[in-house]
Amino acid sequence: MKFKNLLLVIFYGISISLFAQNANRKFVSLSSNKSFVKVQTNDGWYRILPYSNHIIETSFIPNNETYNPHSDAVVLKPKNIPFKVVENKQNITITTKGIKATITKSPFQISYYYKNDFLISERKGYEKTNKYEVIDFNLNPTEVLYGAGERALGMNRRGYKLQLYNRAHYGYETHSELMNYTMPLAYSSKKYAILFDNAPIGYLDLDSKKDNSLQYETISGRKTYQVIASNNWDDLVNQYTTLTGKQPLIPRWALGNFSSRFGYHSEKETENTVQKFIDDKIPVDAVIIDLYWFGKTIKGTMGNLKFYRDSFPNPKKMIANFNKKGIKTILVTEPFILTTSDRWKEAVDKDILGKTKEGKPYTFDFYFGHTGLIDIFKPSAKKWFWNVYKNLAKNYGVAGWWGDLGEPEVHPSDLIHVNGTADEVHNIYGHNWAKLIYNGYQNDFPNQRPFILMRAGYAGSQRFGLIPWSGDVNRTWGGLQSQPEIALQMGMQGLAFSHSDLGGFAGANLDDELYTRWLQYGVFQPIYRPHAQEEVPSEPVFREAKTKELAKESIELRYQLLPYNYTLAFENHTKGTPLMRPVFFEDTSSNKLFSYDKSYLWGNNFLVSPVLKSGINNQEVYFPVDANWYDFYTGEKVIGGQTKNIVLHKNYIPTYVKGGAFIPTIKTIQNTTKYSLNSFNLNFYFDKSVKESKGMLYNDDGETPQAFENGMYEILNFESEYNNNKLTIEIKTEVGKNYHSSPKNITLIIHNIHKKPKQVKGYSYTWDKDSNILKVKFTQQNQKCIKIKF
Repeated sequence: MKFKNLLLVIFYGISISLFAQNANRKFVSLSSNKSFVKVQTNDGWYRILPYSNHIIETSFIPNNETYNPHSDAVVLKPKNIPFKVVENKQNITITTKGIKATITKSPFQISYYYKNDFLISERKGYEKTNKYEVIDFNLNPTEVLYGAGERALGMNRRGYKLQLYNRAHYGYETHSELMNYTMPLAYSSKKYAILFDNAPIGYLDLDSKKDNSLQYETISGRKTYQVIASNNWDDLVNQYTTLTGKQPLIPRWALGNFSSRFGYHSEKETENTVQKFIDDKIPVDAVIIDLYWFGKTIKGTMGNLKFYRDSFPNPKKMIANFNKKGIKTILVTEPFILTTSDRWKEAVDKDILGKTKEGKPYTFDFYFGHTGLIDIFKPSAKKWFWNVYKNLAKNYGVAGWWGDLGEPEVHPSDLIHVNGTADEVHNIYGHNWAKLIYNGYQNDFPNQRPFILMRAGYAGSQRFGLIPWSGDVNRTWGGLQSQPEIALQMGMQGLAFSHSDLGGFAGANLDDELYTRWLQYGVFQPIYRPHAQEEVPSEPVFREAKTKELAKESIELRYQLLPYNYTLAFENHTKGTPLMRPVFFEDTSSNKLFSYDKSYLWGNNFLVSPVLKSGINNQEVYFPVDANWYDFYTGEKVIGGQTKNIVLHKNYIPTYVKGGAFIPTIKTIQNTTKYSLNSFNLNFYFDKSVKESKGMLYNDDGETPQAFENGMYEILNFESEYNNNKLTIEIKTEVGKNYHSSPKNITLIIHNIHKKPKQVKGYSYTWDKDSNILKVKFTQQNQKCIKIKF
């Protein structure tokens, strides 16, 4: 046995050394201090900095250049963790308790390891070509690659050379190589990630040449990257979001239903639409008003940024009335000021626009008219733009913001910003726009969580509360089919609230089956927001009766799951964990799962398989290993580790709950102003094979920023234990120091109880032999222990 292991180690070492190396770069010297290691070469020097036991940063500074410390993505400060540097004639090793870098002196090469498992190595490392600056790596022949932002390519993005240039793709369906949100970030199925920490435009080549290589290409800027590694997927995403920032907890109402379309033309139309939701008893929490709020026409009015009084004569009263009904108002804004808009002269006089090389306001034509672009990086422009938001929030009561066209949609390369050319800052424009609003709320509305819906951003934009959507997807089955992949990929990359326009956006396609299936999928995507061009209504209240009823069922389920979903949002805020998770987060028993997106996990406890094709009566579903799964609607048990052909139903998509899971739910409410945990159901999915399990429920006021950090919260922790035909369920309440917890009337609903218990100690109960459900009602304060004997 020892002999076999030795052979494996020798072979593995040889396989690494056979990777291509840089013969032109020569090692010169080594020095180090408590913070970083400096490796001098003939053509520059490397700055290698361990951030933590999971993260190491490498920068190459060519001769005649200086180190640039500025990062738009990274917020983590190096922890000055202990690391060990060992040098011999051939190698240098920089070792932490987890991540390690090894430098081979000749031929020169840097390789990275986590807990002694090889991750990746530089091939040529840094080199400069006629057009780009490149950082070049070796890849393992079999690893699957993810990342590069929003794309529609399939889960495995290996084999593509992907442009890093935020650009909208109108009407895309199953394939899109360039969309509105790109990131210089790659994940590997080997449980590591590389962030290329540089803003200017370029490419991320994920082995398009089929030579087992990865290249980052850029027009200019930093030659800096971070390698992030862990031994499990949840923690890998946690480490990445520790590096780039965690998403602030979104307002609870943002998990509700939105009324939205392109667009509501008037105050009366907006009010009538909202009232229709109320009359039809379809829950709704917010209304989004598109560009008609500032002008009668699509073209010629962008940049007005004030209510058009012919169409919206009394917006303050309208918004106040919505607030009384529990409905929030969200307005669209864009960063373009047309020369025909009411604010053009003000924008020129205030000097807030991007410039020509001669220093004049840069103007150009695009779909909406002749325009200038706000220089979002310029302090005076930021102040001017924020004052627009501040006025509408403070004096009108607007609760949230939709930032559209923020790639920017048109951004001429020779336009000059205060901090660089358009191409140097293009990909961080939306990032800084979100930052402007987020910082404005911190300063002027410190007790309110912002809602910031934006189409474009950058690595780390989640820390500004940015909620991205997947752009102008076609209103077709092809458009729907790409949505789970996009949301799963973005969640892995830190943007856990990425979502789609439910029902699809582009085209006047009236397809009730497509609409129904998309909204059913939406129950288990992060934001529930039907939105589309107005030729075919996106709102369920305007669909035919059967379609409306099915949509209502989906929306009601969305609200019933609010306690579970809000807890997922809390987990994302504290750990970076995506709400939607690839199956391989749970199950890596087969390499095929690394490319699988037909089903996904909603939190840890739901397995969801959206219906993505028209007219089908059944579909195959894979059930992850090491668990039993229970049909959420029928209770049928499925043993994990198998693929089954599932019969489909018109009123829901295949949804399963993991054995041993706790799922808190409430009764349907009209909107989240009615949200309360004074009375709720706690569903427990009993499974004899699960001897112990845990769950939790997070609660706060749903609106105060940093409620958890400031002790303004409560957490209900659930535990189950089963042995010797006895099931014990324990509930403990953790209360923050600044939170008042009230007693809770809980109905414990235990599924899969196939015979009447002999005893439920100290509690009365009901058991239904047809549904196999046991119910126990009690009032919770501090701690409860329920013991059930069979």
